[in-house]
Amino acid sequence: MLDIKFIRENKDIVQGGAKQKHVEIDIEKLTAVDDERLKILKEVEELRGEINKVSNNIARDQNPALKLQLIEEMRVVKEDLKTKEEKLKTIMDEWRQMMLQVPNVPDMTVPEGKGEEDNKEVLTWGEKTKFDFTPKDHVELMLKLNMVDFERGVKVHGFRGYFLKQDGAELSWAIWNYARDFFGAKNFIPFIAPAVVHKQHLYGTGHLPGGAEDIYQTQDGDYLSGTAEIPMMGYHSGEIIPREELPKRYLAFSPCFRREAGAHGKDTKGLIRVQEFFKLEQLILCEASHEESVKYHEEINKNYEEFIESLGIPYRRLEICTGDLKSAHVKSYDTEAWIPSQNQYRELSSASYYHDFQSRRFNIRYKDKEGNSLFVHSLNSTAVATPRILVAIVENFQQTDGSVKIPEVLRKYMGGKEFIT
Repeated sequence: MLDIKFIRENKDIVQGGAKQKHVEIDIEKLTAVDDERLKILKEVEELRGEINKVSNNIARDQNPALKLQLIEEMRVVKEDLKTKEEKLKTIMDEWRQMMLQVPNVPDMTVPEGKGEEDNKEVLTWGEKTKFDFTPKDHVELMLKLNMVDFERGVKVHGFRGYFLKQDGAELSWAIWNYARDFFGAKNFIPFIAPAVVHKQHLYGTGHLPGGAEDIYQTQDGDYLSGTAEIPMMGYHSGEIIPREELPKRYLAFSPCFRREAGAHGKDTKGLIRVQEFFKLEQLILCEASHEESVKYHEEINKNYEEFIESLGIPYRRLEICTGDLKSAHVKSYDTEAWIPSQNQYRELSSASYYHDFQSRRFNIRYKDKEGNSLFVHSLNSTAVATPRILVAIVENFQQTDGSVKIPEVLRKYMGGKEFIT
């Protein structure tokens, strides 16, 4: 959520940022509603002040007749206050809904574009894997190697269901353990985060009100989280963090759930697009400084790229354009791995920063050197998501005989094994 003061003072910038993100908002209407909100709020506060003042007079006054007169006057004022408070509640509800629709303003360095086709490739690493035989896709490879069971996955879970088993399960555990060591060496505090979260935390991160169709809801009104970013932002909600404790650096593991409602007909087979998966997430809370946000954004994105490089997987970095940038984001990078069977890169990670857009909703603050209360800045990036990364590993490291060579850094987590056969 943007600061209403910032919105009022920068109407053209906010309206322009919304247009770049293809979000329909009416800033003039929002400021008119805000004017009405402030007007009624002032009236309510004045009436409350009057009631408090007269109540004190009633308590002090010894004249019974005057007391009765004051009590009757207060009855009328209280009725007026009740009417005003009801009106304030209605206007506050409208104001909040409009404020939630206002997207974050893209950074000036974000490339212009209409959609994902305009995302800008800014870096590639590694040679695209070539074979002297016809490569198999991950579905065929993993089925023949007894690493996965899709048939029983569908029987138990339904569409997009799967069981990882034997070396499929072992490879996942190896990746998680390696990621824990790799990112742990980069000064992150480890967490295992809950996957069931309250609704307000999805509003806090910006996953609601948009994107509701992609989120699982429980019977009692809670939601299944699609990323550990959501519970980890809720972790400090309503708190004032001591400045000397910033930045907060968290590495959180959690199960994740996404309905993939907008992916009808896409990646219907295999492990690229599933509804239940596991992810480690990097999250940083830092001081309210654009320079700090940019610095840490580059760092967490580079962390992931170094992780992929250590596995030996070719990848590219995309700078997300304005038209594909999510509502809450100031700037985002996607890291995409080379998938030989598809002859294209596919997304494995996203790294984004938000300024105080999320922390304002969560009310996470700190006090600066002068004692001023400021909202922290937040940013996050994937550390590793499974099972999607298994696709990149088995396809890029497949051998002529159908076996898969295990990346060297993972072998110690698989008992020294070099190949999956």
